[in-house]
Amino acid sequence: MKQKNILSLALSFIFLISSTLLISEEPQEVPTVNWFTIEEAAEKIEEEPRKVFVHIYTDWCGFCRRIENEAFKHPVIVEILNENYYPVKLDAEQDEPINFKGDKFINENPGKRRSAHNFAIALLRGQLSYPSMAFFNEDLKLISAIPGYRGAKDVESMLMFFYNEEYYKTKDLDGYMKNYEGRVND
Repeated sequence: MKQKNILSLALSFIFLISSTLLISEEPQEVPTVNWFTIEEAAEKIEEEPRKVFVHIYTDWCGFCRRIENEAFKHPVIVEILNENYYPVKLDAEQDEPINFKGDKFINENPGKRRSAHNFAIALLRGQLSYPSMAFFNEDLKLISAIPGYRGAKDVESMLMFFYNEEYYKTKDLDGYMKNYEGRVND
């Protein structure tokens, strides 16, 4: 009986110490995407050329929130975006004008429900779908705009397709994504 009490006391002591150690550890910082406006990205390119990734979203879009909470918070995606691109977050219904490559883009119906900004319309060639992703080269020329929600694994393969300029070798993005072996395992 005495041995059981000692064993129980020892186990309780070990549990208490390990719990204290777990609680006292400092919380790890969660990496986040360093989002820019398109104007800021254009300025940054002058200093250090990179491709530009644009996440086109709206406040009311459920899949937009989902991609932000899943893909754009995944450490691999955050790393790829922050190190290889100038990531831009574009509210497709924003009221603020955008100055891009000498042209001014506006929302012709600011403040009205579901009123698309002309810059979003131009990027998506009038095919408004949210979320969408647009890719620019280092000269700020639009490479492609791709509509629809994608999980982190697909976002990783798309980012690498454009970053590695695979689009020069093949137009088959879906085939590339299917065969891509990345670091995201979802």
